[in-house]
Amino acid sequence: MDLVIKTRRGLERAAASVVKELLGPGAEVEAAPHGYLGIVVAKGLGPDKWKAAELIAEKAPEADRILVVEALVKAELPEIEKAAVEVAKRYIKAGDTFAIRTTRRGVHGFTSVDVNVRVGAAVKEATGAEVDLEEPTKPLYIEIFQDVAAVCVPATREYRKLRRDKPLPLAVFRKMAVGQFVYEGDEEAVRKMGERIGRAAQTFEVGELAVLLHKPVSGRTLRIFLEAVEEGIESRYQIQAKSYGRPVRRVPLYVHELYQYVRDRHGEPIVVTDPKGDYITHVKDKLADLFREDRVNVLVGSREGVPPGVYRFAALVVDLVPEVTIATDFVIPSLAIAIASALEEAGALPRYVGKRGRAGQKDK
Repeated sequence: MDLVIKTRRGLERAAASVVKELLGPGAEVEAAPHGYLGIVVAKGLGPDKWKAAELIAEKAPEADRILVVEALVKAELPEIEKAAVEVAKRYIKAGDTFAIRTTRRGVHGFTSVDVNVRVGAAVKEATGAEVDLEEPTKPLYIEIFQDVAAVCVPATREYRKLRRDKPLPLAVFRKMAVGQFVYEGDEEAVRKMGERIGRAAQTFEVGELAVLLHKPVSGRTLRIFLEAVEEGIESRYQIQAKSYGRPVRRVPLYVHELYQYVRDRHGEPIVVTDPKGDYITHVKDKLADLFREDRVNVLVGSREGVPPGVYRFAALVVDLVPEVTIATDFVIPSLAIAIASALEEAGALPRYVGKRGRAGQKDK
């Protein structure tokens, strides 16, 4: 075994076909070895395995991750530890950081965490390098297939959702109280629009969503719209709660009359979104000052804009995208992204600094 290639489940055959074509007739390529999905292995490459890995990385987007096998041993802890240390001595220097990434397939008397702990301690002692589970400069992969363990060096970089120095806008979104005008139209359009608005608000976990009434609205239209918004919030919340690795906040929904809402929020920052306002990045510093407050109220029109009389009570009137009138269901996502971008430019967002913890490994 010279290469372990990870791909999307269901794409093993297609990826293997592409890899075989790239490597030529001398290479032996197998899709889903032992029935394990998402894996392609290549053999018979000899000293050219790194060149082969680079070629696959350049030509095969089906390959999500390409690992070069530097040692192949029995799937026993002492053997894995010994082989990993030998590979690490060639691959990892004292000034590097490293992490052990283990995926175990099959039944064994140890877990992936057992491998990480034992091998990590041995590699640290042998190389003098420090452990960094989030952004190691030299990760080492241990891929276990039943009774065989492959110690691998990656030929492709790791991608992670959070990296050090990335801005963190979630706390800003949770300060936003979005005031959304009712969408009017035929019942199906109202229902679809309401659901999309609810999903958008929950996606960014805004502090609250208020449906604003600035003129008489049909009771039936209002009911359909509110029910759809609630459905959108709930459907997105359920997905987030299942898939996120952090607590998720469900967005509360309220109904207010526009002008009374403005009076009630007197003393709090109010931001109006309208094409007649200032381009949002041009007022980024003032926007940053507003978000030092506990709550910032942002008013969003629907078909027709926010009445100009409200502008006098607003701290800012902002244009999110000059020359473009944004569709109602796209305003909240556009608003959140624009505010995050403006505050990042102003240097007003906190940044991710990393965390210490155990690597989340997978057993199969």
